[in-house]
Amino acid sequence: MSRARQPPLVTGISPNEGISWTKVIIRGENLGTGPTDLIGLTICGHNCLLTAEWMSASKIVCRVGQAKNDKGDIIVTTKSGGKGTSTVSFKLLKPEKIGILDQSAVWVDEMNYYDMRTDRNKGIPPLSLRPANPLGIEIDKGRFPQKDLEALFPGMSADFTSENFSAAWYLIENHSTTSFDQLKTAVLNLKKQANKKNEGSLAYVKGGLSTFFEAQDALSAIHQKLEADGTEKVEGSMTQKLENVLNRASNTADTLFQEVLGRKDKADSTRNALNVLQRFKFLFNLPLNIERNIQKGDYDVVINDYEKAKSLFGKTEVQVFKKYYAEVETRIEALRELLLDKLLETPSTLHDQKRYIRYLSDLHAPGDPAWQCIGAQHQWILQLMHNCKESYVKEQKGSNSLLHSPMLDLDSDVRPSPIGHLSQTASLKRGGSFQSGRDDAWRYKAPHQVVFVEKLTKLVVSQLPNFWKLWTCYVNGSLFSETAEKSGQMERSKKNARQRQNDFKKMIQEVMHCLVKLIRGALLPFSLREGESRQYGGWEMKSELSGQWLTHVIQTVRLSSESLTALEIPNDMLQIIQDLILDLRVRCIIVTLQHTAEAIKRLAEKEDWVVDNEGLTLLPSQFEQCVIHSLQSLKTVLDCKPGEASVFQQQKTQEDVCQLSIGIMQVFIDCLEQLSTKPDGDVDTAHLSVDVSSPDLFGSIHEDLSLSSEQRLLIALSNCRYLERHTFLNIAEHFEKHGFQGVEKITQVSMESLKELDQRLFEMYIEFKADPIVGSLEPGIYAGYFDWKDCLVPAGVRNYLKEALVNIIAVHAEVFTISKDLVPRVMSRVVEAVSEELSRLMQCVSSFSKNGALQARLEICALRDTVAVYLTPESNSSFKQALEALPQLSSGTDKKLLEELLNKFKSSMHLQLTCFQAASSAMMKT
Repeated sequence: MSRARQPPLVTGISPNEGISWTKVIIRGENLGTGPTDLIGLTICGHNCLLTAEWMSASKIVCRVGQAKNDKGDIIVTTKSGGKGTSTVSFKLLKPEKIGILDQSAVWVDEMNYYDMRTDRNKGIPPLSLRPANPLGIEIDKGRFPQKDLEALFPGMSADFTSENFSAAWYLIENHSTTSFDQLKTAVLNLKKQANKKNEGSLAYVKGGLSTFFEAQDALSAIHQKLEADGTEKVEGSMTQKLENVLNRASNTADTLFQEVLGRKDKADSTRNALNVLQRFKFLFNLPLNIERNIQKGDYDVVINDYEKAKSLFGKTEVQVFKKYYAEVETRIEALRELLLDKLLETPSTLHDQKRYIRYLSDLHAPGDPAWQCIGAQHQWILQLMHNCKESYVKEQKGSNSLLHSPMLDLDSDVRPSPIGHLSQTASLKRGGSFQSGRDDAWRYKAPHQVVFVEKLTKLVVSQLPNFWKLWTCYVNGSLFSETAEKSGQMERSKKNARQRQNDFKKMIQEVMHCLVKLIRGALLPFSLREGESRQYGGWEMKSELSGQWLTHVIQTVRLSSESLTALEIPNDMLQIIQDLILDLRVRCIIVTLQHTAEAIKRLAEKEDWVVDNEGLTLLPSQFEQCVIHSLQSLKTVLDCKPGEASVFQQQKTQEDVCQLSIGIMQVFIDCLEQLSTKPDGDVDTAHLSVDVSSPDLFGSIHEDLSLSSEQRLLIALSNCRYLERHTFLNIAEHFEKHGFQGVEKITQVSMESLKELDQRLFEMYIEFKADPIVGSLEPGIYAGYFDWKDCLVPAGVRNYLKEALVNIIAVHAEVFTISKDLVPRVMSRVVEAVSEELSRLMQCVSSFSKNGALQARLEICALRDTVAVYLTPESNSSFKQALEALPQLSSGTDKKLLEELLNKFKSSMHLQLTCFQAASSAMMKT
């Protein structure tokens, strides 16, 4: 809250004394913030506000009025500071009475003489006045108080024009210190004035002597004629003579006074003309005043003068007045055209528009200037929008590169700059896509389309509020008056507004359609009809914007929509913007998912084949992070703002998003398959690293050992297992969290595809590892021409079986090094293959001797007991079939020998068989 201003303080006045109407300069502190802030000014108790001219907060100019007191303070009162104080005072002097013939610094009105005898205004002949200083000597005012003089001469007066004139009072008051010699001089002056008056009377007589002499000569001649001719004879001619004389006298008088009378007539005519000019100077000066006020921009003064002239002379029949009033009408018509041009001029502020409309209304301009202004503003906004598009399209084609504009900082609040100054909109923080680590792409400047959308929305948000407020003022009539004193104009305005509501609604809709189509032409050209592409499009779409830029655009359009909604524009007019936001959101989701699939496809290039203690590389984690990051970047897009619909309300959108999500999963599965089945020549010379804390009975793989195809398959299988049990489920949870539809379908299809890949890779690995072991059994059994019908008493397990076990142990070591969890699954399948082959070989023997049967049973039992923890129903069945193909042991000696040989075998290969004993009994299904 601002601090209250200090009260005014007057610290100086120049001059500090004078008569009424003296112009003074007042200086001080806090004398007001402007002319309207000054509400009171008194000098010696008299209100001088009407003549006050506010110059600054420390200076005011005014004229002193008819004050009540001879001396007093100067008090200034303002709205902001209240009633002030004064440190100085002003002394009011009584004015001296000035005669019309006296020298004076002021002009004395000849039409209203001051009668000093009656002390009042009265029209009297100027020659009846007396001089102000009849004695003709210097006046020296005495120091005698006025009250004492009035008591000394009761009922008398010092005014020599008064009937009660007292010479003693006059001398005491004006010549109390005058010397006697000076008084003698005053007597002489009085005598001279008296003589001068008498001489003046004689001068009037002397001026007419010639006339008198001529008249005397004429009378003498008549008298002599009468005496000579007699009375009877000259009676007839006497009359004629007399008439001639009189005529001659009259002519002579006319000749003598013609010049005087002519000057008098001319003076009377001039005086009458001056009186007319003085009386009607307002009308005669009005054309020139109108021109001057128009040049200064004082249209209010012109309108007030015109209204006054119209009421006084609008219906006059006087030709002079008609002529001047017609000139006034010509000036006013030119003013109407000037104001209309200024009204339709763009750009202009709402304040200026309302001001010009009121001026035109007061001048009774034809038509409806307010509606003309609304139409002009509408066309101007549309033209600005198209010009904005053309300029950016031209710049894009000219540069074919990024816009040379300040880089957009996507870590800061994302909002259009004009909308930043909108108080009703909240700050929208950047979306999840902007929260991740920056890459080099964010250092680039904004694309042309993004900057264009920001500029376009800023333009509309800055111009449309004034346009809407102009219409609102037109509807409620406040364009013509803030109050209700012009009810007639307000009613006409409201009536016109009701008739033009549909037209204005079409204007707003046209602006909204233009805004939406221009944005569609820049970002969604495929959504425009064929005929609209040329008008609203024209962009070079070499590559579509990324989802992150689309998210930024969506936030910009959302802020613009919020700003327009705050104007109380009906929702049906803004629905087209909501449709645009929905389409942008859908497109952003689709583009983001497509770019995510492309990014996941490139993950294969980042695979370094470095595994952790669980047999996993960074690939599954990178895949999960990539998908989650993309979903987080869509959070602001998926969230519905007030008035927005869900992006998944349309069935087609659900299906497209579902297919894209499945495609993302499939792309990564294909990536895994491509990595695991690369030819050896394409394998990166990366090295396998193992967690030193993991139990590795056979030692770590040397860091300088390149990965084999079997190792890549194992790593891929380990990754597939983790994907199935963790990654895909986590991603499904994020899909559900962000409102994706068809998550079950996405998960089901992805899992099926992953299992198919896992099975293919597993079968490929088993084929790599089991086939050599299975293939070595038959040659090993019959090495050295061994025959089951003719063989010696068994001395122990033969080497072929030991060699097979060593190969199985090698597979175990390889799998255990990569992933402990894969050991049961792999070992069970290898054991199944070996047991199946051994069973087949036993069943192919036609007959066994006693020693042969014992040897075969020893080897089958040794193998079965060794890999017992990895036996499956299939391998158990194979071992059972192999034993059933052998003759049964009949004697206890054979059984004892068999048991001794088995114990000997297990004891001799205890170290090698430790891996089977330490393994978990948990079996993985094939």
